[in-house]
Amino acid sequence: MIYRAQLARAEALLAELLDSAGPADAAVSRYFRAHRNLGQQDRAFVAETVYAVLRRRRSLEAAAQSAAPRNLAIAALLRVRGLSGRALEDVVREEDQALVARVRAAKSESFPAAVRADLPDWLWERLAVLHGEDEAMRIAQGLLNPAPLDLRVNLAKLGRDEALAQLRSSGIEGKPTPYSPAGIRLAGKPAINRHPLFQQGAIEVQDEGSQVLAYLLAPRRGEMIADYCAGAGGKTLAFAMLMRGTGRIYAMDVSARRLAALAPRAARAGVTNVHPLVLAGDGDARAKRLAGKLDRVLVDAPCSGFGTLRRNPDLKWRHGAQAIAELAAKQAGILEAAARLLKPGGRLVYATCSILPEENEAIADGFAAAHAEFAALSCKELLAAQRMVLDCGERLRLWPHRHGCDAFFAAAFERR
Repeated sequence: MIYRAQLARAEALLAELLDSAGPADAAVSRYFRAHRNLGQQDRAFVAETVYAVLRRRRSLEAAAQSAAPRNLAIAALLRVRGLSGRALEDVVREEDQALVARVRAAKSESFPAAVRADLPDWLWERLAVLHGEDEAMRIAQGLLNPAPLDLRVNLAKLGRDEALAQLRSSGIEGKPTPYSPAGIRLAGKPAINRHPLFQQGAIEVQDEGSQVLAYLLAPRRGEMIADYCAGAGGKTLAFAMLMRGTGRIYAMDVSARRLAALAPRAARAGVTNVHPLVLAGDGDARAKRLAGKLDRVLVDAPCSGFGTLRRNPDLKWRHGAQAIAELAAKQAGILEAAARLLKPGGRLVYATCSILPEENEAIADGFAAAHAEFAALSCKELLAAQRMVLDCGERLRLWPHRHGCDAFFAAAFERR
């Protein structure tokens, strides 16, 4: 049963989100911290409703013929969450009845393509030119579906089959991910951080696409490597698993706040070979001392994040075309700086969770043209060497509608 108070809370949070330039997940967290009295059902209703609006904002505005937060919330309940007009009778006001009728009568096929794709015009037009309208619509639809909850099993502690068995014994259903040998995809979204396996560092929440990047870098035991844009360290911990706690991993990032989240995660996983390094910029003096010394470097560059729209749907409304050009300049500089760390024979992987060539192929092509000392490697062959069958060609391309994970791009190089 839906209550008027729940709709009012969703409306209030939406009013803040639709008028904000900040990340939606941070705003939602702040709202729930400020309303600690809300029960689990209320929290779930509010979160699911506001994220439904953020995902399908354009088509909901078209159906409601309104951009008002309350109207969008009601439209989301009808068109996305599948509630009937009868189910909303005790929730909506009398003056909302015309809105309900209008939303229920709206036909998606009458909307322009960009509206059906729930994308800004510029982004839809870009995808349509790159992929053709039919494939662009499949890409857009794949990015509209909520993401599943993927786990990475810490294979240094236990096997994937054993982890699956322990999860099932506690009532949590999952299955192996199709590509990552360490991945589990859960059937629902349980509070996994309360599970003993999580608390023991035997599992981590990590999208399968992100796990694939770790296997693409494929660090070996005893090597010195760098996770150049480490953030909170999800891939850093995956590297530590593959290296079985040996060698040395530099987790580098310009954000001390993001890197601070790595310490408790590493402690939980029993990882001791990670060395956080807060960078002062691309010319950081401590990073320069590592020049020419590292075996492998991953550059998971800051990007538009459009490949993660299933999780962060607000990004498509916050990043415009001009922001992409600014990001591309930053990405090229980061890749240049990170490449200096490699020794001869070292492997460099450039990756983003973007779907745009300006942030992907263009950066990789520009780097290759400027650096004859780096040879391109086949991502397909590198993954095959890890016993991963993924027909991705010379460069990695992952898509939600094809691979079931977030969208990722990666290019691999070896220093001659």
